Amino acid sequence: METIAEQDIQEIPLTSPFFRAKVARFLEDNGIRPEVLDSYYALQSSDGSLIAGAGLAGDVVKCVAVCSALRSEGLLTPLLSHLVSQAAAKGILNLKVFTKPEYRAVFESLGFKLLASAPLAILMENGRGLEEYCKYLSQFKASGVIVMNANPFTLGHKYLVERALCYEGSAGQAAGSAGAAPTGHLVVIPVREDLSDFHYSERLEMMRRGCAGLASVVEGSAYQISSATFPTYFLKDLSDASETQMRLDIDLFGRWIAPALGASVRFVGSEPEDELTARYNTLMKEMLPAYGVKVVQIPRLESPDGGIISASQVREALAAGQFARAASLAAESSRPFVMGALAERALLAELNAPLKPGLVGPDSNGAHSDMDYKLMLASIHALRPYWARMAEAAGADQLRSLGIAAEEAMLAATGGVNTHRGAIFALGLALNAAFLALTRPGLDSEFLNSADPSNPRDTQLPENQRIIQIDVSKIAYIVLNNSLKHNELHNTPLSHGQEATGKFGVKGARQMALEGYKQLFEDWLPYYRSLNQNEFQIQKTLLRIMSTLDDTCIIHRVGYERAQQVKAEAAKIAGQAGNDNDAEPDTGNGDMPDTGHDTMPGANNSFMAGAVNSAMRDAIGHLCAQYAAEGISPGGAADMLALTIFINSILKTN
Repeated sequence: METIAEQDIQEIPLTSPFFRAKVARFLEDNGIRPEVLDSYYALQSSDGSLIAGAGLAGDVVKCVAVCSALRSEGLLTPLLSHLVSQAAAKGILNLKVFTKPEYRAVFESLGFKLLASAPLAILMENGRGLEEYCKYLSQFKASGVIVMNANPFTLGHKYLVERALCYEGSAGQAAGSAGAAPTGHLVVIPVREDLSDFHYSERLEMMRRGCAGLASVVEGSAYQISSATFPTYFLKDLSDASETQMRLDIDLFGRWIAPALGASVRFVGSEPEDELTARYNTLMKEMLPAYGVKVVQIPRLESPDGGIISASQVREALAAGQFARAASLAAESSRPFVMGALAERALLAELNAPLKPGLVGPDSNGAHSDMDYKLMLASIHALRPYWARMAEAAGADQLRSLGIAAEEAMLAATGGVNTHRGAIFALGLALNAAFLALTRPGLDSEFLNSADPSNPRDTQLPENQRIIQIDVSKIAYIVLNNSLKHNELHNTPLSHGQEATGKFGVKGARQMALEGYKQLFEDWLPYYRSLNQNEFQIQKTLLRIMSTLDDTCIIHRVGYERAQQVKAEAAKIAGQAGNDNDAEPDTGNGDMPDTGHDTMPGANNSFMAGAVNSAMRDAIGHLCAQYAAEGISPGGAADMLALTIFINSILKTN
């Protein structure tokens, strides 16, 4: 074949569905599973068919293939050389590649060196990344090592650390500070991949706090092999992928990580439930002694109900909106992050619900021309780091400063669009008040004991609810008083909410906070709970809030009189009359037509339920179209909906 010129190698435009499908077919024809890639470089024949290609995902070379008829033509070397130069032009100077052992010589000719090997794959890189990481690790001399993901850090993880310290030959304590090089004997390495529910920075902070005085928690790296970086494309069977990944990880640890730390023991928790993790433990016991590393398996900590404590149990509790259960299993250092995750969950629950009149959702931009679902999602993600810090803020001044910083992060993420300012204020107060209740002597047991199935309690936890309300009011008073002084000093203009409050005498966000969100606890929260398992729980709660709240966002947009009409319209569709608390809509009103069927004992009521749901959907949809056309957006109600969902998760026990 003729010598390949630089211009013969082309980048395939993966943004095009046509070319993406073309690359996928080429890979599949060569026995390779397509993967998500940032870029793909290829050689094509005169008829446009791909004959060789290689992709890049982050700093990892993936999906390298040459068609079978031309594998002896030397196409791989110039192709990979081009990819390396393109990566360098993008600032990626340290590339990793997982490839078949038979390709080792090709990559070595391009400056790659072997990091780890397994029967079906090898790991190589062309920079000094692992060497630099090992140089960093050499500051932390340790006889024992634990590698953990801690998503999040639980009482079980802390138990593993404590038991490892008691192991003969590994006794001694290490300073847990992040900066200095400790002199202790136990090091904890976090898995760095950021595909977990809790971000790497959060998990690292949980571990460092939870292991303070016990072990040194070091920075993780890309050299703990993860699902984010390990490509399975060249393996014949997906079951081979897991085994190969584990073998590479263990080999790399034995060759590089353990010697850098001077470690002779690796501690692991027993795994009675997950077959993959159990196999990983078995492989470590088989492989690591060859590198002078003993594997010690420690039995897992049992939970009060007789099972084992695991991070997955905490995540399940969070998914169910059960803070008490999650907090009872998480280490103390993790609790503000657990609370923060619930705040984000509440915002996502509000955003992800369709059929919200005037509001942005997955189905519509509502009444907004400056916001869409993607922008709202970016805002929520930008706020994530601030929730845990707000929860444990030491005083109202610090909370206010964090709120300002959160607003700045929001505006930076949205290009200056105010997406969640009201939610930052409300959730910040609630987070801080709830965390105070959790950490106040005596009240912590109220929260945590409520998670014990053998200790049934009132699901509303009235004492904790009362304390949270009082603390919200107290914190709000100080925050708002300091804010008022600042605004007077700097001659800050009134907000739209303040203008509406002053002009029409309605309760704005500030007054509701000073009252400890009385209306939420006495009306919206009980109503939300009454709709449990209802298809329209979020939508109907939103309508309930809209029908009882003087929403200053609506008043600012369309005036006070139209805002009062909006309240009546929301009440009508929700099936409410005055203070009626019925969970089901009135199917006889103008917007919810009578189906002509009676709900009688013994009758087939499934048709009735379907008709009611269909009528409700149609009625809300009509209101969505109307408010989008009029520019009516109940932003204040949306904030209160998210707050209601969050408070429910804090107080919920089952």
